[in-house]
Amino acid sequence: MNARVVAAARGWIGTPYLHQASRKGVGTDCLGLLRGVWREVVGDEPEPVPPYSRDWSEPQGDEALWRAARRHLRMVAREDRQAGDVLLFRMRAGTVAKHLGIAGDVGPAPTFIHAYSGHAVVESPLSAPWARRIVARFRFHQEV
Repeated sequence: MNARVVAAARGWIGTPYLHQASRKGVGTDCLGLLRGVWREVVGDEPEPVPPYSRDWSEPQGDEALWRAARRHLRMVAREDRQAGDVLLFRMRAGTVAKHLGIAGDVGPAPTFIHAYSGHAVVESPLSAPWARRIVARFRFHQEV
């Protein structure tokens, strides 16, 4: 399963960043990337995604993205690193987690695949500044 998730995510590299979109080669944001990978690896999306603003959930302090991940993915220990894991990031202390990525490589030179505002879908080094922002790690269920 993990290799399929990574291969699917890497297939989105180069897709332009577009808020609230989820179309390979056309446009996506970080949630749209995860949704697209889900469609390729699992099938139909498990629930509709409501419209969301760029500051989604921040004014209310609502961990909406974290709750959704817990509904559909299996939460694992942050130290239990595997390629294909879904990484949830808190971009600033005291704010809600609102960025997602998919672990590409693990080990001495870890990477992650993500749609990054102002860029496209890229595979970035999971450098110390990124790694310290990870607040949760999830995994696709093996039985799907």
